[in-house]
Amino acid sequence: MKKTIILVMSLLVLAGGAFAQKIKGSDTMLPLSQKEAETFQKEGKGRVTVTGGGSGVGFTALIDGTTEIAQASRKIKMDEKLKLTEAGIPYKEVIAAYDALAVVVNPSNGVSELNREQLEGIFTGKIKNWSQVGGANLQIVVYSRETSSGTYEFFREHVLKNKNFASSVLSMPATGAIIQSVSQTKGAIGYVGLAYVNREVKALKVSFDKKNYVAPSVEAAMDKSYPITRPLYYYYATKYEAKVKSYINYVLSPEGQKIVLKVGYVPLSK
Repeated sequence: MKKTIILVMSLLVLAGGAFAQKIKGSDTMLPLSQKEAETFQKEGKGRVTVTGGGSGVGFTALIDGTTEIAQASRKIKMDEKLKLTEAGIPYKEVIAAYDALAVVVNPSNGVSELNREQLEGIFTGKIKNWSQVGGANLQIVVYSRETSSGTYEFFREHVLKNKNFASSVLSMPATGAIIQSVSQTKGAIGYVGLAYVNREVKALKVSFDKKNYVAPSVEAAMDKSYPITRPLYYYYATKYEAKVKSYINYVLSPEGQKIVLKVGYVPLSK
């Protein structure tokens, strides 16, 4: 009888291991995937491990076969598509949620709103002092994600209109590092996913038309009034579909989308 119990337990462990899946990539999606995975596991649906590193890191892992799911805060690039094709790896794209990309400053900063052109000037190095945008006579210290980040790519494309960041911009390896740096530096500015915004930083109102300035929020992202809104993606190789489908379906389910809202992201529908 004891041997039978041990055998059954061993089979259960092996079965659980067979359906264990790895998610890697976007730091923006890290809080979301971690919470989804935690609840998914608590309900006994399978085992999931989640790590960050940036969207580019996730795609590299998908190409190398070291992750089942790449999480990304941007769409897959053409060179990444080609590498997957060359490796003989068909893949699928799933939008898991939406996000408002918040521009954050130190809470002591008197500036509360900026338009797109001003943001472009700050991040490309043309605007160097807060007095140039209605603030105090204080040098601007700019923080950005590193180039492997999907958030970096999205901000460069949609806010800077594909112009290059200034060489003086300080690159941070993770979103949490931007929050910490901005909170500790009076003249600092950076950009983070909405779920990372806390009391240690101040999120600015942003305008792309120089008329309507809107603060980042779930509501403003849902009604599209906030101009820096983006989809968040999962990518997986079709050969892993049987393995990852239960998790993907869970995230897309009403229960999974409630978690999206709870964590501070924007669900797929109201």
